[in-house]
Amino acid sequence: MNTNQGITKSQLITMSIAAGICVANIYYNQPILSAIANDVHLTDKEAGNLPVLSQAGYGLGLFFLTPLGDRMDRKKLIIVLQLCLIVTLVGISLVHTKAPLYILSLVIGMLASATQVILPMAASMSVNNKGKNVGIVFTGLLIGILGARIFSGYITEWFSWQHVYLISAGLLVITTCMISFQLPGLAPQYKGNYISLLSSTVLQIKRFSLLRRISLLAIFMYGAFFSFWTTLTFHLSSAPFHYKSDTIGLFGVLAIGGALVTPVFGKLADKGNPAKNQLFSVSIIIISILLVQLFPSSIIAFIFTTLLMDIGVQATQISNIAQVYSLDETANSRINTMYMTLMFMGGAIGTWVGVKCWAAGGWSLVCWQMLLWVCAAMVVCIISWKISVKGK
Repeated sequence: MNTNQGITKSQLITMSIAAGICVANIYYNQPILSAIANDVHLTDKEAGNLPVLSQAGYGLGLFFLTPLGDRMDRKKLIIVLQLCLIVTLVGISLVHTKAPLYILSLVIGMLASATQVILPMAASMSVNNKGKNVGIVFTGLLIGILGARIFSGYITEWFSWQHVYLISAGLLVITTCMISFQLPGLAPQYKGNYISLLSSTVLQIKRFSLLRRISLLAIFMYGAFFSFWTTLTFHLSSAPFHYKSDTIGLFGVLAIGGALVTPVFGKLADKGNPAKNQLFSVSIIIISILLVQLFPSSIIAFIFTTLLMDIGVQATQISNIAQVYSLDETANSRINTMYMTLMFMGGAIGTWVGVKCWAAGGWSLVCWQMLLWVCAAMVVCIISWKISVKGK
């Protein structure tokens, strides 16, 4: 049965599940870095490069692969990327040395960018309530990101880290079949060649000042967010906690709780003032970081921080992407590519800086650099709010 948004409930469910299972592959390594390091004989610093590579690969995939969603049938593009990802996941489960582990981590990130073909496809299929529908699919994506840590932590503890990627390959086989049967083929919007497509993608950032502002906000916000989740593993596995992978993965349960409120923010994005919503949500992120900076040895503080940070980040992100998909429907994939590429570049840099700060000054230095990221995000929010007030 079709909903009044021009997209069926079963299609929304399929896209949500597919987005979550696909994007999860970037984050499986975060709570199991110690296990991978022990098996492949890596130092903490070398293991810390794995999430950086996955996120950098995602950024590369966003820029070089997802714009193709405007030039070819998005359904076919998603299926091709996921089939290649399945092969790569089987490959990484068989490696036992650093170089191929690094290379395949990068490739996994690139191919997992199929998620960012699914999101603009959901927006294009929605006649009304675009923010609400994209929010539903984005909830699936977030649950995949956050649930990845729980899944990989337990599977590694019960079996091995290699089993994480083998099971994921099996799940992708299922979602690829679901996409094949459930989603329609969509005629491409762009008729030029691949080079002109990439050039057009870059030009999107020049077309819209709003896109520049929310992209800058996303860079700062995800710099702090990814830095938190990567260094959290190191902090919780050391004194005074000494938690194992499965216990660390449980923090993803709290984050999933935050993800479940995402559709609420999707409705607000369709109705409220985005700049005002962003001021509020970024304030929540600042409060969450202050908690673990002031109480670095309190597990209660980390529980509240995990929940608050995810709510703040998700609220900001939903507000951002609702604006992204309102700019030009004929260029959804290219606009989304620029936004998401810059966002995950921020995330990759934040991860790298976080690992460096952990090595140089421990958790205290990690918290200070996260605050710098989020305070910069707040400056962008204030500028956007002033612009919105003047516009009225």
